[in-house]
Amino acid sequence: MLRYGALLLAYFLGAIPFAYLVGRIRHVDVRSQGSGNIGSTNASRLLGAKYGVVVFVGDVLKGVLATALCLNLLGPWGGLGGGILAIIGHSWNPFFKFKPTGKGVATGFGVIIFLVPGISLVAIIVFVIVALITRYVSLASILGVATAVLMTLFSSVPLAYKVFVLLAATLIFVRHRANFQRLLKGTEPKLTY
Repeated sequence: MLRYGALLLAYFLGAIPFAYLVGRIRHVDVRSQGSGNIGSTNASRLLGAKYGVVVFVGDVLKGVLATALCLNLLGPWGGLGGGILAIIGHSWNPFFKFKPTGKGVATGFGVIIFLVPGISLVAIIVFVIVALITRYVSLASILGVATAVLMTLFSSVPLAYKVFVLLAATLIFVRHRANFQRLLKGTEPKLTY
């Protein structure tokens, strides 16, 4: 029974609000400015690229640690559960009354980095290229996730990993609904650098 506590820990690892914590150090509440999300994109816009990178790395590590912990204790399906719970913890944060707080992309990438590092590298390359060309972080995130999904589905990895990418992508795409609409209307904010 104690082993299953790892799943609860994975959820709370995912809920660590790095953007909020870094923002408070800089006397900025990221929840009340910009997009209001506690992710690295909003942190970059409000706090600067340097702090955005810190938040991104923290959010990625949440996914890595949650997945590693649950995979080692509960096997591939446990790793899947830990990864999904980390994304849910980030996206609907218990410390902020379960309101939608993040999109889960960086945390999801952390899970994929641990499970399928080669595929995650390609997905990150796609993300960077799309972000540099279009300056739309949301579009880069969506296409990076889609790349990871397609590559994982057509690779010889355990079934649990394939189920994970489908579930994670669904969660991430649901959280990007407003971004889809703004992209279609041409009103999505672009990254400045």
